[in-house]
Amino acid sequence: MPLNVLGGELVTCSMNPRTGWFRDGCCNTDGNDNGVHTVCAIMTESFLEFSASMGNDLSTPMPQYGFPGLKPGDQWCLCAPRWAEALEAGMAPKVVLAATHARTLDWCNLDDLKNYAVDEVDQPDGDAD
Repeated sequence: MPLNVLGGELVTCSMNPRTGWFRDGCCNTDGNDNGVHTVCAIMTESFLEFSASMGNDLSTPMPQYGFPGLKPGDQWCLCAPRWAEALEAGMAPKVVLAATHARTLDWCNLDDLKNYAVDEVDQPDGDAD
């Protein structure tokens, strides 16, 4: 069972558009995933522009690869090194922690990810009523 960065079961990031290294909607990974497509990120216009400026145009559809092109609001399994690079540049998109694979922690600090999280992070005392 793949785990997310919080130690729980990895949940689906997006089925529309269908994302993930395996195009199964999850930010799962294996040894062949050299890009480490493990961060469930919510696209923004500024991040898409940043990514394009770094040589990875995620906005333009590429039907020959079954890629629809992304728009703001889409959730996508982003490469962990790209998210870390965007963070450094002040352009990191928000993330869904429950859908972000634990392998992301090889590239990104959990506190940084939590600062950009859209999902609730469990409180240390466990009293989330």
